[in-house]
Amino acid sequence: MYIHQIPVINTLLERVYLSNLLSVWIILILNSFDGLDCLSNDEIDSHLELGKQMVARGQYSDALSHYHAAIEADPKNYLTYFKRATVYLALGKSKPALEDLNQVIQLKPDFQSARLQRGGVLMKQGFLDEAHIDLEWVLRADPYNEEATRLYTSIEPVKHDLQNAYLLYNDESWPMAIDVLTKLIHELPWDVKLREMRATCFENVGDYFNAISDLRASTKLKVDNTDGYLKLSKLHYNIGDVEESLTTIRECLKLDPDHKQCWEHYKKVKKLAGHFKSMNEFSQTEQFNECVTKANAALKVESQVINIVQLIKKKSCHCLSKLENPPQAIEVCTEALELDPNDAATLCDRADAYLNNEDFDRAQADFARAREIDPDLKRAQEGLKGVKGRQRQARDYYKILGVRRNAGKKDILKAYRKLAQKWHPDNFQGDEKVSAEKKFIDIASAKEVLTDPEKRRKFDAGEDPLDPESQSNQGFNGFNPFHFQQFGGKYTFTFG
Repeated sequence: MYIHQIPVINTLLERVYLSNLLSVWIILILNSFDGLDCLSNDEIDSHLELGKQMVARGQYSDALSHYHAAIEADPKNYLTYFKRATVYLALGKSKPALEDLNQVIQLKPDFQSARLQRGGVLMKQGFLDEAHIDLEWVLRADPYNEEATRLYTSIEPVKHDLQNAYLLYNDESWPMAIDVLTKLIHELPWDVKLREMRATCFENVGDYFNAISDLRASTKLKVDNTDGYLKLSKLHYNIGDVEESLTTIRECLKLDPDHKQCWEHYKKVKKLAGHFKSMNEFSQTEQFNECVTKANAALKVESQVINIVQLIKKKSCHCLSKLENPPQAIEVCTEALELDPNDAATLCDRADAYLNNEDFDRAQADFARAREIDPDLKRAQEGLKGVKGRQRQARDYYKILGVRRNAGKKDILKAYRKLAQKWHPDNFQGDEKVSAEKKFIDIASAKEVLTDPEKRRKFDAGEDPLDPESQSNQGFNGFNPFHFQQFGGKYTFTFG
């Protein structure tokens, strides 16, 4: 019995022995790694020296990486925290700088430079009472410290200006409030509340550029500033910058995907941005009917914000001016110009619509007004020449074919074939045949000009590319208006 149990006992003893041996081995391995992640004093000093050199060169981001490494290796060195805080401040990052200064004072409460630095940061952030405590501490230790004295004595005047700013703000005295807030922001540049207040003032006086600048600064100064991003996005939206509004509201949703107000605004802006994108694409590809349809859909999304409505009507005006409905184009263009009378491009679009409606005087007036607004606008200059040319033209090829001036090639060819069959000389006899031949030549000439992009461009600019007097090197040279071919008992014709 005992003999058979001996191997079992030996096995258990071996297992215990092996287990102990493994434990010792693991401990030895772990001990062998101790210090691999820790830097020697020389290496820490090297990082500090390199950080100092980077600061001297203005390479603050590189300096930070060296200070990070030094602090990770020696987290009890208050001077390294202080140096890193100084770099953070140079980069305008007040929040991590304040965290480092707090760490410095925790490690060494009597470090006067850190107290002074923290007091200055707290004051710039608008925490005047907290800054007062640090500055007072410094002045007790060093009554003649000039920087501490300057900051300390400025606290009460700043508090007085703050009180005045809030009174003006609440009374909606926007211009006066801007003056006081600007003075305060010079002293408290990292105070988010002051930036937001001044942005509201700027918005109410119509200075959207500065309002946007202040709101953008507020989103950088305050972590997780969802309200700031929402306000900024709405401001971009109100001035008609839909794409930037969409980009900004996405920043809000990155911080808080469940933010109700940001989500509602995002859905509306995204839908409108889609319509704007489609309008631009349809306009560029000359799908003008589709462009107008999208513009009408966009107006259903937004019909209240003036700048958005103006942009929609402006695009609708442009696309309508290319279609065969001058009265509707004139109506929409006029609505767009009522919202922005100094839009030179829309004036030119309405001028084109007037031209399509044979209203030369109004077309000339719009082109002239557009040139007054933008003297370098080539389209307005060419438009004026075109109006004068149209008034001088002996033959109107569009009238000859009975098509609108914005007709496409397909419609032009369709009208040409119909008229060519009607006025073909073989359909007439005697004197009528002579008259038909003249008419037939005019029809052929109109087709020749209006189906050739370059000739049509010249004609629209007021020249007649088939008139020898206006085109010394062109005209009927080499142009055979028609020749006949026998086909099935009927004459067919082609044109040179």
